[in-house]
Amino acid sequence: MKFKVKRFDELSALELYKILRLRAEVFIIEQECIYQDIDDKDQKALHVIGYKGEKVVAYTRLFDAGDYFKETSFGRVVIPKKERQYGYGHKLIKESVNAIETHYKTKVIKISAQTYLKKFYETHGFKQIGEEYLEDGIPHIGMIR
Repeated sequence: MKFKVKRFDELSALELYKILRLRAEVFIIEQECIYQDIDDKDQKALHVIGYKGEKVVAYTRLFDAGDYFKETSFGRVVIPKKERQYGYGHKLIKESVNAIETHYKTKVIKISAQTYLKKFYETHGFKQIGEEYLEDGIPHIGMIR
């Protein structure tokens, strides 16, 4: 898998289409969650895109401190269901953390994680902060690294 990190204005129309399609496929259809995915935050974000050939198989968006949380953060972490067996999620988190350290010059990262992924994020050094809460009807927890 090959990764690219791009600002919003560097994304081609086709790349943006593939990203939005993947996010809809997982977050709206698979997770059966009706929410406003296109939220005017993509323009501020750096986009980490994992490619398998021409296919987007991993994605997350990164935010500088103050753009989403007080700390730097990432979100919209997504791997298509049929690609999850290959460990791409771990590679995506490593790439996202490296991109935050490189572009935003910090190691402090706060995320809003789906609760069922707590152990996954703990393997990457994240620790739960606060209590569980609902975000778009799905249980989440705050985590920090």
